[in-house]
Amino acid sequence: MIRLFKVKEKQRELAENANGGVPFKKQTAGELRLHKDISELNLPKSCTISFSNGKDDLMNFEVSIVPDEGYYLGGTFLFSFQVSPIYPHEAPKVKCKTKVYHPNIDLEGNVCLNILREDWKPVLNINTIIYGLYHLFTEPNYEDPLNHDAAAVLRDNPKIFESNVRRAMAGGYVGQTFFPRCV
Repeated sequence: MIRLFKVKEKQRELAENANGGVPFKKQTAGELRLHKDISELNLPKSCTISFSNGKDDLMNFEVSIVPDEGYYLGGTFLFSFQVSPIYPHEAPKVKCKTKVYHPNIDLEGNVCLNILREDWKPVLNINTIIYGLYHLFTEPNYEDPLNHDAAAVLRDNPKIFESNVRRAMAGGYVGQTFFPRCV
C-alpha cells in the first residue's frame, strides 16, 4: 500500500514538472461531467455558448438565444449559467441577463423552467436546459408564471401581449417598466 502512495506521488510530481511546476488541479466530478456535456452540445443554430472567464472556468458561462420564430423573433437574450461542483446532482443556476417582458422570466432575470427546479434529474444536461430556454421563447407559458402581469395579458389578449413584447424589445416602456433594446 505504501508503494502505491509513492507511485501516485511520483506521478503527481511528473505532472507538475510537465506543467512548468504549476500544481495540477484535480477536477471535481461536476467539472468532468460538465466538460462531457459541453463537448457533446448540439445547439440550435440560434443559440451560442461563450466562456467569458476563459476555458479554464467551465463552471460559469453564458448562452445567447436569438429566437427564429414566435413573439420574440429577432431578439437577443443572454443567460448566465453557474454550475455547482456537485453537478449533475444539482441543477445549474440560470439567470437571464437581458431584461425581458416574458411570463416565465421576472424582471430580476429569474427563470421559471421546471427542469431547473422540481423536475431536475441527473440524467438531464446543459443541452436539455438550453433547449428548454429556447422553448420558453417559442412557446411562452402563462400557466406557470413569474411575471404574472405578462402571463395575464398573454392568456387574455395575445395580440396586446405581442404588441407589448415588440415595444419592450425595441427599447420602450410596458406599463411603468422600461426595457432596454434587445433587437
